This record gives sequence, C-alpha cells and structure tokens, in this order.
Amino acid sequence: MRSFVGLSLPEEAILALETLQEEIPVGRVVPGGNLHLTLAFLDDQPDFALQLLHEELTRIAAVPLRLRITGLDLFGGRMPRILFAAVAPDPGLSRLRDQVRRAAERAEIDLPRERFRPHITLARFPRLMPEHRAQRLGAFLQAQGDFSLPEMQIDRMALFRSTLTPDGARYEVLADYPLEDPAPS
Repeated sequence: MRSFVGLSLPEEAILALETLQEEIPVGRVVPGGNLHLTLAFLDDQPDFALQLLHEELTRIAAVPLRLRITGLDLFGGRMPRILFAAVAPDPGLSRLRDQVRRAAERAEIDLPRERFRPHITLARFPRLMPEHRAQRLGAFLQAQGDFSLPEMQIDRMALFRSTLTPDGARYEVLADYPLEDPAPS
C-alpha cells in the first residue's frame, strides 16, 4: 500500500491556501482535502510493515507544534515540477520527523536519506512547461513575494494511504496520533 506519515492542517490554513490556489495561473492544484505536510513518504509497503509502523508511531511522545508558512517556492529548478508553501524551520518539527524516521526503521521500512524541507505542495506542473506558462507562473510568484500565514497549531499526525487515480492522488487517514503536552508531574 502506498502511504506516508504527515501532518494535517487546521481548517483556517486550508481555507487560506485554497484562496491562494485560486490565483495559481498554471498547473494542477492539490485539492484542499489533500493539503498536508509530509514527515516521511513510505512508498509502497506491505500491510504487516504498516502495522508494525503503527505500533511504533503510537509510542512517539511529541508536543503540539506551532508552525508558520513563510513564503512560496518551487521544486525542480529550471523545469519546475511543484509549487509549494514553505514552512519555517522549527526544532520541534525536525525532532518529530526524526522520531517518525526512527519508527520506520524499527518497522524495517527503508527510507531514502534526504534533506528535510518542510513544505505544503500547492500545485504540480507538467514535465515541459511552455514558455508563456512559465512566465505567468513567474509573474504570480513575484506578485505573491511576501505571502505568509499566521502561526498555526498542529496537534495531530497521521498515517495516510495514498491512492493514485487519473485525477491525482486521493489520501485516506489510516491512523491518527495526538501530539500532546506531557501530563503535569
């Protein structure tokens, strides 16, 4: 099963991002219900590995996160593939990602080593973008140069199934894990 561990966004952040997406002049926007921050993409995994991972994820102790979207950017260099909302670096977020990766290792799920650039994918582009569309995208990015959202609280992470369809991926929450402040001593 194709899956990932990620953070769902609060409704007010989703609404603000959907409003922004209405202005994106090219590409295929990610549906609002699919907006999230990926902590670990697991690719295709057998059910038993996901069950082991679920058990490991239930053991993670992490406090709620306060995250900020601090701009827009592109992945893909000269041939952009993805437009995303950048999330400001946060030590708590990095620790949580590391805990999720260690949980995957204990469940014997091999993850590629990669630099963590926390982001929320907003739109995807075809492999070859005509010059006039690239120019429209550039103008959009320039007009949105100072885009940001107020700090948001994230109090859950989830294990998601990702099903590919001709219209794009559909995500389904398989399990949900609270991020809670430790009980007072």
